Amino acid sequence: MSFTFRCLDAVSDAPILHSWVTQPYASFWGMQSATVEGVVEEYSRIQSSGHHHALLGLDGGVPAFLMEEYLPSASPLAAAYAVQDGDVGMHLLVSPPSGVPTPGYTAAVMDAVLNRLFLKPGVDRVVVEPDARNTRIHVLNGRFGFQPAGLVTLPGKEALLSFCTRQDYLNARAALHNTHDLSTPIHQGATL
Repeated sequence: MSFTFRCLDAVSDAPILHSWVTQPYASFWGMQSATVEGVVEEYSRIQSSGHHHALLGLDGGVPAFLMEEYLPSASPLAAAYAVQDGDVGMHLLVSPPSGVPTPGYTAAVMDAVLNRLFLKPGVDRVVVEPDARNTRIHVLNGRFGFQPAGLVTLPGKEALLSFCTRQDYLNARAALHNTHDLSTPIHQGATL
């Protein structure tokens, strides 16, 4: 696995995103009935917002996951918790496997995403708000140091608000590497 990131192009990347977000595993992404044009509209809006940004994660140059980062203070989360300086929100969608799933793949993607976020100056805490019913992602979040803060009502979902500080992440990452727990299966195609 060799992960790199590039800015998402809402138009040219829409067909690949559409093929991911409309799959059954991506039901929590909320775009099951989206058209390619709808994906273009949504990601054009995100990319032009000034506070929400999407990146395409590549594995050896091949699109493998979608990462979104956003400012919680400019999102519906601002009404749900006391946003702190240094908070950054994150969404993650891993592509469906093209063949036999690779054990630990989704965990490796999460590690790369969190590492990227915590390398940014000023980022002290990553905030996530996956659907409360999305148990797979809650497991993955816990493995990487996210601490649940409780349920919050957001547009379109009841969400489990969780936080991960840089130190929480580093401690969890060290524990995972020491126990070789990165290869424990979390089904590839997880959504956050």
